[in-house]
Amino acid sequence: MINKRIKILFLFLFASISVFAQYTETINSNRPGFSQGAFSVGTNVLQFETGFGIGNEEHSILNKKTDAFIIDYNFRYGIWKEELEISFIGAYQSNSISFIDSDASSKERNFNTNTIGAKYLFFDPYRKRQIEKPNLYSWKANNSFKWKDLIPAISIYAGANFDQADNPLTHFSDNDLTFFNSKSKKGIEISPTIAIATQNNWGSWVFVINLIGERITLDEKSYSYILTLTHTFNAKLSAFIENQGIKSDFYADQIFRGGAAYLVSKDFQVDAAFLINYKDTPSRQFGRLGISYRFDMHTNDQYIEEKGKAGRTKKRNKKNYTKKKKNKRLDGINLGNKDGVNL
Repeated sequence: MINKRIKILFLFLFASISVFAQYTETINSNRPGFSQGAFSVGTNVLQFETGFGIGNEEHSILNKKTDAFIIDYNFRYGIWKEELEISFIGAYQSNSISFIDSDASSKERNFNTNTIGAKYLFFDPYRKRQIEKPNLYSWKANNSFKWKDLIPAISIYAGANFDQADNPLTHFSDNDLTFFNSKSKKGIEISPTIAIATQNNWGSWVFVINLIGERITLDEKSYSYILTLTHTFNAKLSAFIENQGIKSDFYADQIFRGGAAYLVSKDFQVDAAFLINYKDTPSRQFGRLGISYRFDMHTNDQYIEEKGKAGRTKKRNKKNYTKKKKNKRLDGINLGNKDGVNL
C-alpha cells in the first residue's frame, strides 16, 4: 500500500509540473521538515537550526498518555570543499506520563539523538546548467519540460550516534513488553547512521528524498524514508508537506508533517510545523516552532569543479593561460619563444 502511494506521488509530480533550475544566495535550511537536502551550506558558512515542539501521545494498549516537550538542534558547517559539510544533530525530550486506569504517573528526560556526521554531494546535475547560457531566442526552450530535469542531485551522509545505553527513548528497557530478554546496560553506546539524500529543484518546487539506516549495529536499529515537497510562494514565504515511514522493532510508524517558513533576511528564517501519525500505539500530535540562522563567511562564489577528463583539461588550460599572461610584457612586444614559452 505504501509503495502504491509513493508511485502515485511520483506520477503526479512528474506529469503536472513544468520545471526549471533555480539558484539562491539565501539561507539553505533543512527546517521545518526532518529531511536533509542534498546540498551543503557552502564553505566557511556556519549555520544553526533549532526549535522546540509541544505535543502529546496516547497508547491504546498500554493505556497511558504522555505530554512531551522537545528541543531539537542542528549545527552545520561547510568545510574544505563546496560539496562537503559537517554537522551535529540532536534532540532532547522531556515526558510527563500518566496512566488512564490508575493514578500512577512518572517523568522521563533524555536525548532522542546526538549524531556527529558529514554529508558529501557527489553528483550535481545543476552545475552545468548554471554555467550554460539561456536560449535568448526561445522561451519554450528555457521553460519547457526536459527529461534531464528528473535527474536529482545526490549526496551521501554518514554519522556516529552517541546514546546512553539505558535511555528509554532510544533503547529497549527491562520492563519493555516487546523485549523480554533485554539486559541492563550502562554507559554510552556508539552506533552508525548512513543516509542517501536526493534533491530535485523544479523552479518554485523542491522535492527531497532521504533513505536512512539509523543505529544499524544495535537491537534498536531502524530503516526509514522521508519524502519532502516544498513550494516557494514568493521571495519570503514557503510551505512544505512531508511523509516519513519508519521500520524498526523498537518503533515503527507512518508520520505526516506540514508547515511553513518565512525568510526574515537572507541569513535568518523562522518556521512553524505540525505532526500527526497513522497508528494508535501510540497516536501522536505535535506542534513545532523554530529558527535558522547562518554566519556567512563564504568569500568565493565558485562553481563545483568539473570531474574527469574534461575537468583536468580545463584546469591545464587555465594554468597555461595564467602562465602565459604572467610572462607577457606590458608594452605588448613579443620577444620570441624559448622552450615553448613566450618571452
